[in-house]
Amino acid sequence: MKTLADRFRRWYEYERDCTAKTLAMLDTVPAEKRADPLFQKAIDKFAHMDAARLRWLHRLGHWPELPPAFPPGLKLEDLPARFAATEAAWTKFLATVDDAALVSPFEWKAPDGNRYRWEIEGALSTLNGHAHYHRGQVVTCVTLLGGKAVDTDYFFWCHLTPLG
Repeated sequence: MKTLADRFRRWYEYERDCTAKTLAMLDTVPAEKRADPLFQKAIDKFAHMDAARLRWLHRLGHWPELPPAFPPGLKLEDLPARFAATEAAWTKFLATVDDAALVSPFEWKAPDGNRYRWEIEGALSTLNGHAHYHRGQVVTCVTLLGGKAVDTDYFFWCHLTPLG
């Protein structure tokens, strides 16, 4: 049986696949629609997903600085390198996580000055749900702009084999 830590690593593999598909999806928005504020909204939501991942990595002590939650003014061409750096850092961190680490508490100081304590499993679970939420928003924007939406449902990523 796989461990819970193995499951989080697998779910992150899925997230990395979703990132690649989302970048490709954004690239399908017709050139004449890219000046539309809705396109920038899609970019901003996707950049926020990356920033959230980095913010949690920072809280966990594995990223040097706390990035802004909503990075301003990024362009589509800025995103691949940003996500690649984030993915490399998360892959490195997750390689060190075992089930004992998942229940380990960690503490961080929020920008409002409050201190918090949580378990690593909670942070990883939050990130997983957060990505689904905002990716859905990006898909909606891409569709409304005339781009080609891609299904990033976990069910389809698993490549299930029919039984008969």
